Amino acid sequence: MSAKKLFKVIFYNQEEIFEIYAQDVFTSELFGFIEVEQLLFGERSQLLVDPGEEKLKAEFSGVTRTYIPMNAIIRIDEVEQQGKPKVSAVSGSVTSLPRPTGRK
Repeated sequence: MSAKKLFKVIFYNQEEIFEIYAQDVFTSELFGFIEVEQLLFGERSQLLVDPGEEKLKAEFSGVTRTYIPMNAIIRIDEVEQQGKPKVSAVSGSVTSLPRPTGRK
C-alpha cells in the first residue's frame, strides 16, 4: 500500500504569502484555478501558539475545498512530511500578472 501524498502549496493572497499543506492538489474544472482539498494544520495541543498558523486556521475554517487562481501560485511541492503552515509578508517588489477587468 502506497503512502498518502502530501503537498505544500505556496501562493499570494492580498499582499501576503500563504504556505499551506494539503493531501489533494489538481487542476480545477474552473478555468485558471488550482483545486486544493483536505487542508492540513498542526495540532491545537501545542503550548506555543503561532499567530500565522492561527490566522490560516481561521481563514480556512470549515473549508473542504479551495480554488486558488493559477497566477497567484508561487510553487507546489510534493513533500514527505508536513511542516508548519505560515503567513508571511511580501518583501521586495513583486509584480503581479495583469488581471482581466471584465470590460470589453
